[in-house]
Amino acid sequence: MTVDLKHPQGTETVLRLAERADVFVEGFRPGVCERLGIGPRPCLDRNPRLVYARMTGYGQDGPMARRAGHDINYLSLAGALEPLGPASGPPLPPLNYVADFGGGGMLLVVGILAALWERERSGAGQVVDAAMVDGSALLTSALHTLRGAGLWDERRGRNLFDGSAPFYAAYECSDGRFVAVGALEPQFWAEVLVGLGFADAADLVERQHDRASWPDVHARLADVFRTRTRDEWAAHYADTDACVTPVLGPFEANEHPHNVARGTFVETDGRPPEPGPAPRFSRTPGRIASPPPHAGQHTEEALGEWGLSVEEIVELRSRGVVG
Repeated sequence: MTVDLKHPQGTETVLRLAERADVFVEGFRPGVCERLGIGPRPCLDRNPRLVYARMTGYGQDGPMARRAGHDINYLSLAGALEPLGPASGPPLPPLNYVADFGGGGMLLVVGILAALWERERSGAGQVVDAAMVDGSALLTSALHTLRGAGLWDERRGRNLFDGSAPFYAAYECSDGRFVAVGALEPQFWAEVLVGLGFADAADLVERQHDRASWPDVHARLADVFRTRTRDEWAAHYADTDACVTPVLGPFEANEHPHNVARGTFVETDGRPPEPGPAPRFSRTPGRIASPPPHAGQHTEEALGEWGLSVEEIVELRSRGVVG
């Protein structure tokens, strides 16, 4: 549904919905909802059990709180961007998976669920302040742990998970596509090397974490992987624990046998395959019930379900309060 928040009755309409809501989510810059009259105070005054969740880039306070930004900015400020990419080039943004969807949306959901659970004990709602910088920083916790243990080199391209280790990297194949090797454990690394036909596999397993040897070993693997196509290598390692998998594009992943068997991607109403609901629930399985609605598609239906009368809905539409 859509509501004109600059219309005097628009504010009251939203507050009436908030009276019956469990969760209120807003994604404006700090201060906008307060200015519109739908900030936490009036909403919680109407409904003390409400969980009021706020999604921003830099958070509700701090010197950059009101600044504009996007995923790459939040990553850079959190220290999550600098380690990404080859040592010889600039950092590479991981699309907008990390700050927007991981550190932002998913951690917002975690905060909402935690607040709902706490409400069952206290009976009171609260404000959840989810900032993408905070969430992105939280996702780097493992790097801070490794550094504290002396296991992280602050120079890019010299660490276990950044592509420099020959047993944890992607390799180009003869058809220009790639396979991913994630053989962290020595027994899995041994399977990779044996599968590639390396006569000195035992010695390479013994020296797996000898970082001085990594460039040479990486080059040797790269030479062999270039002799076959991606799918040939995937088939070669299919029945092993070598942790070698094809690097699939986002729009071909739905064709992989494992994803087909799991129903990881679904087709709804003739639309192209898209990711299905996750995670899975044993008693209340999720499903895609309909295509994404367009703005205002269910305005009358939603307002009716939330307790407004037909007469009130007609009046709101006639005044341009709702669309």
